[in-house]
Amino acid sequence: MGTPVIQAPALEMLKLLDALAEFSAPGTGVTRLLYTSEWRRAQLFIQERMIGFGLDVTVDQVGNVYGRLQGANPEDKVILTGSHIDTVVNGGKYDGAYGIAAAVTAIHYLQQTFGHPLRTLEVVSFCEEEGSRFPLTFWGSGHVTGMYGGGEMATCVDAEGVSLLTAMTDSGFGVGSIEDDRDEHDRGTVGNRVGSRAMGLEAGARRSDIGAFVELHIEQGIILEKTETEIGIVQAIVGQRRYRIKVSGVANHAGTTPMMMRLDALAGLAEMLILLESLALEVGENLVATCGRLEVFPNTPNVIPGEVVFTLDIRHSEEEELGGFCDRTLSGFRETAIKRGLEIVVSLSLSTPPAPMDMKLCAMLESTCQKRGKSYRMMVSGAGHDAQLFAPQCATTMIFVPSQAGISHSPEEYSTPEALAAGLDVLTTMLYELAYV
Repeated sequence: MGTPVIQAPALEMLKLLDALAEFSAPGTGVTRLLYTSEWRRAQLFIQERMIGFGLDVTVDQVGNVYGRLQGANPEDKVILTGSHIDTVVNGGKYDGAYGIAAAVTAIHYLQQTFGHPLRTLEVVSFCEEEGSRFPLTFWGSGHVTGMYGGGEMATCVDAEGVSLLTAMTDSGFGVGSIEDDRDEHDRGTVGNRVGSRAMGLEAGARRSDIGAFVELHIEQGIILEKTETEIGIVQAIVGQRRYRIKVSGVANHAGTTPMMMRLDALAGLAEMLILLESLALEVGENLVATCGRLEVFPNTPNVIPGEVVFTLDIRHSEEEELGGFCDRTLSGFRETAIKRGLEIVVSLSLSTPPAPMDMKLCAMLESTCQKRGKSYRMMVSGAGHDAQLFAPQCATTMIFVPSQAGISHSPEEYSTPEALAAGLDVLTTMLYELAYV
């Protein structure tokens, strides 16, 4: 028996996406940071919508929201789909929220059209992924997959000095119960049907019952738009290394120190960055290397820079290539420092391995695109996503749709309704294949 014609209502998804964008701090774009009032109201709204669609709703101890459509075979593992509810500061309305709105719409359509599935379907609204308020990322999916153990909460603080533990407990999480302390605006927004069914906390966030995870996301890049392709099938999410590097020389008078007698830290850095670019271009398009932050000391017009601190962000989809490039680059930096009489100190601040997606699920997506008449291409994600945490633990795949001009993390972030509808179409068909067949 072939896959039936599946056409989830795109208008319903677009309205849900617009509604989520209303939950934002004042300012341009959408700002919805972890454990803020606008974040909490958005999660309550999602719960209300899930309940209205007949899903069983639970919230775990860190604030991940789940809507479950129970399957006929409870012994089978769960098919999970969704994305993250938080944003960057002054971000767009599509990053993360699109994956949630589409997942809720898809599961609602499948329930209405085909009834209960064989395998349980769940949609998740992860509490956090971006790292915009606190200096960590994947706080939601990181708890589900066991990346975090809880020791980070007391020591991790935001720019205002508020600890993650305080922010979490003030929002009602991590304490075994949750207070329904919504103000009158909240009550008017989400209605009074959100009770224990919506706010009931599970014992913990860690999950071991997930058999597959499918994440739909905007590309946040320009490849799909430039190639006029409707769907991106992600084969891997890049690994990433971040470094903090300090180069030290001698600060001295800009007018009285001859050029050949200088120990100029900034000039040394300039040579290092030229080397970085040259080595990266040799590797090819699958590698990117960026110096994104630079601090010069004493940063005075008439003083030779005596110290420079800078960051490196290096990404590649293959671990061996990533490690080899980093080794070659840092070795070249050290040689430059020795040649110039400078000191260099390298600190690794982040190391995440590449996350290959499940090839069987990628093949299913390819077949789905062919059946649905969607143009597609295999691609690598240069940005991090919740899916990379699930990839080592269960079958995982990602679906991309085009981003206009490749803009993301900005109020200018935009994907056309047609692009969003195409992604919804592929997601819905994929979920049918995974849960009903």
